Amino acid sequence: MAARPALHRTGDAGEALADSDRRAAHVSDVLKAVAHPLRVRIVATLCRGDEHVSALAEKLGVPQAIVSQQLRILRLHDLVAVTRVNGFARYRLAERQLRSLVSCMERCEER
Repeated sequence: MAARPALHRTGDAGEALADSDRRAAHVSDVLKAVAHPLRVRIVATLCRGDEHVSALAEKLGVPQAIVSQQLRILRLHDLVAVTRVNGFARYRLAERQLRSLVSCMERCEER
């Protein structure tokens, strides 16, 4: 039987999650909140900059009511924030680490 090659550690990657139930639960909640194709697209679009809901709907090719429903879920998890000016809602990322998550997801290969 051949010996397995030694695993190389790459810094502290994953240690905080591996050692903390509370932290792992929080990250799981974030991933669940983003885990919908339209919400992934919304977050990715907001990575480029703040947007009005109507502009998001147009860019994504989805009715505004559906975009609003998905934004509500992201807001409930404090992942996006809204600013209202003259009756118009403008959305932005509230969780800055979502940019890193989107960058990581963009490198995932389709199978």
